[in-house]
Amino acid sequence: MSTPTPEVYEQGKGMDAHNQVMREIRSEKEASYDPHQPTRVWLDEDNTPDGVKESLTIILNTGGCRWARAGGCTMCGYVAESVDGGSVSHDALLDQIDVCLSHEAENADGPAPLIKIYTSGSFLDEREVGAETRRAIAETFGDRERIVLESLPDFVDREKLTDFTDEGLQADIAIGLETATDRVRHDCVNKYFDFADFEDACSTAAEVENAGIKAYLLMKPPFLSEPEAVEDMISSIERCADVSGCHTVSMNPCNVQRYTMVDELHFRDGYRPPWLWSVAHVLEETADVDSIVVSDPVGHGSDRGAHNCKECDDLVQKAIKDFDLRQDPSVFEQVSCECEATWDAVMDLERGYNQPLTR
Repeated sequence: MSTPTPEVYEQGKGMDAHNQVMREIRSEKEASYDPHQPTRVWLDEDNTPDGVKESLTIILNTGGCRWARAGGCTMCGYVAESVDGGSVSHDALLDQIDVCLSHEAENADGPAPLIKIYTSGSFLDEREVGAETRRAIAETFGDRERIVLESLPDFVDREKLTDFTDEGLQADIAIGLETATDRVRHDCVNKYFDFADFEDACSTAAEVENAGIKAYLLMKPPFLSEPEAVEDMISSIERCADVSGCHTVSMNPCNVQRYTMVDELHFRDGYRPPWLWSVAHVLEETADVDSIVVSDPVGHGSDRGAHNCKECDDLVQKAIKDFDLRQDPSVFEQVSCECEATWDAVMDLERGYNQPLTR
């Protein structure tokens, strides 16, 4: 696993300080979870290199991300939904898969060609999902077309990818890169690896036939103003699109999750989730890059998710979803609202030392 430089472990500074705070916040969690039930499962449709496909999305309930157990990312509360104890058995994980297949059978017209599996950590980390379980899941979905698996770049290797490609699947690894700017990833997100590690993972995937990388970027991590976040996101999408092996970039607007540093900041009026106008602007500005660029603002329209004035939120979200499927920036010409003038003022006036200007 990649490791931060010794300086960030200096007591009370850098990542050590972030991790101390995150451990204190997460210690407030009281809920427990059934290891035989997935965290979440739903049906949708997604844009892929082979076109728009019906999808089955699965969030497996594992022991959670090992980096999150050390402290982890400032915005991520998913570890709070993980099973206590740090591990889930092979049989329990397969029980979760069975629950998801039953959900699909009851709610879909047929098997989804696209499977997306997340673990709130790294599917390819064998402390979360062992090799036996990984291979069993690969075999279970071998009759589908494509599978997306979430992982940090450390765990991307040829053998794990070929477990899926040997079954005839197109295998995409979704990496939570968050930003192409190392300083923002380290200081704002508290994520330890560098952009070079992401590039290495892309190179590994490019060496495996029918494997690729999907980059997940975080729109507006804490401590960035709205214009800083927009500028960083545009640059990050452009840099990811230039990396061989990275065929899709997913921009995830930051939402306020419980048991996180972002939640603590938001409660004290120190953080506002991004404007949906910012999401639309970034998609317009990067529509011509050599990758599929998509966004799915979780919790849109709420105080804890990406939002505008509340009156236009659903309309702008609909345009974003339309762009995801069609990759046509003209969809944003069809939406307007008086609050766009407020967003313009925020983009002109908000600075890191006085943000957020609006709530």
